[in-house]
Amino acid sequence: MTGEPVRNKTVKKGAVEMETILICDDEKDIVSALNIYLRAEGWQTVCAYSGKEAIEIARTQTVHLILMDIMMPEIDGITAMTEIRKTSNVPVILLTAKSEDSDKILGLNVGADDYITKPFSPAEVVARVRSQLRRYLRLGAAESDDPNVLTVGSISLDMKARSASLDGVPVPLTPIEYEILSLLMHNVGTVFPPREIYQAVWKANPIGSENTVAVHIRHLREKLEINPQEPRQIKVVWGQGYKLEKP
Repeated sequence: MTGEPVRNKTVKKGAVEMETILICDDEKDIVSALNIYLRAEGWQTVCAYSGKEAIEIARTQTVHLILMDIMMPEIDGITAMTEIRKTSNVPVILLTAKSEDSDKILGLNVGADDYITKPFSPAEVVARVRSQLRRYLRLGAAESDDPNVLTVGSISLDMKARSASLDGVPVPLTPIEYEILSLLMHNVGTVFPPREIYQAVWKANPIGSENTVAVHIRHLREKLEINPQEPRQIKVVWGQGYKLEKP
């Protein structure tokens, strides 16, 4: 089994620093799979198979992100994360089953940064880990003091350049997509019916607007959400319309 504990702070390969990720799950097959995914991307890993072991590793070693299963015997993932949070602010991504919605919400409320629902794909794991590491290592640098840049969660809008980025990575948008995103980002939490979005963006009679707006919202989700099927920011309020939420 690879993924032995890494005891130095940050491993270097040549001049490139490689972050260390703690993987904790009582199912060894899941730990092994995650270990393979993450090492293939160049990250270092350290593995734990219980909440108690994860707490000890987090206390004695430097890690930059933790992937933690919720359901574990003796000390569950939420309890372990709460203990780790007393001394560390590293990102924690919870691994959950679909039946654990209440635990998922509790985990986010007590300090988790994100969650991944089992079964998961390698691409989703890598994307979520990369997103959280980027935010953590920049220490919030995505929040800009530039009055022309509006940031909500992981999405930034440069109003002067009329461009968007996700965790600092440029995302190409069409003019219509930009206008819809701008409307939602300037009114965080406000629900806009499709007719209102159509009138504001297209400035035309909103006949047949519902399907047209839905298509563009879908494209925005595909570009700006890690998992478009479970959007974190661009939300639909059934029977009412769309809104942007701050995660």
